[in-house]
Amino acid sequence: MKIDINDDRKIFAIQEEFNKVYPNLKLEFFSKPHTAGGASPKKLMKSNSKTLGECRTIHNKGSISITPKMTVAELEQHFADTYGLSAQIFRKTGNVWLETTVTDQWTLEKQNSLQDEL
Repeated sequence: MKIDINDDRKIFAIQEEFNKVYPNLKLEFFSKPHTAGGASPKKLMKSNSKTLGECRTIHNKGSISITPKMTVAELEQHFADTYGLSAQIFRKTGNVWLETTVTDQWTLEKQNSLQDEL
C-alpha cells in the first residue's frame, strides 16, 4: 500500500487508510519520538483532527510504501527520517491497544495476525 504524505492531509485520513489494510493495528503520531524500546507518553499523542503539517519537522511531499514484510521499527523510522513524523504502531489485544515497543522487530503482517490467534 502507498499513503500520500503532504502538509494538508489530516491524521485521521492516514489512520483510516492504514487501518483498512491492518485492521488489528493502529497508527498514532506524537509530538516527540520515543526512545528505542520505550513507550510514547499519551500526553504527547497528536489529535487525529490535526494536519500532518502541524505535526512534523520535515515537510517533504511524497508517499510512503508500506508492505506486510516491513517491521514496525522500519515503518516508524521511515516516517521519522523522510517526513519528520514521530509515529507509533499499536496492536489490538482483546479490547486493549498495546504499543508494540517490545515487538518492533516483528513485521506488520505478524503484528496484525496476532489478534486472530487470541
